[in-house]
Amino acid sequence: MQDAKAQLSEVVRRARSEGPQRVTTRGADPVVVLAEEEYERLVRQDHRRPKLSEILRGSPLAELDLVRELDYGRDVDLA
Repeated sequence: MQDAKAQLSEVVRRARSEGPQRVTTRGADPVVVLAEEEYERLVRQDHRRPKLSEILRGSPLAELDLVRELDYGRDVDLA
């Protein structure tokens, strides 16, 4: 973190030219600095991912009749 503070412009330059840069505090709790173009690409990609409900509706299994008959149990003689 101290190195990143001292060399913020270098971290930003590397994020643009080399890709995402990981910054840690005492070797833990990493964050990633990345170019805005990469961030926008990731955000757009996330929005294009279909929801599970959309996938299931488009599935060939969507036409199955999955309604169950009511089951009231059975009589059991415990004597």
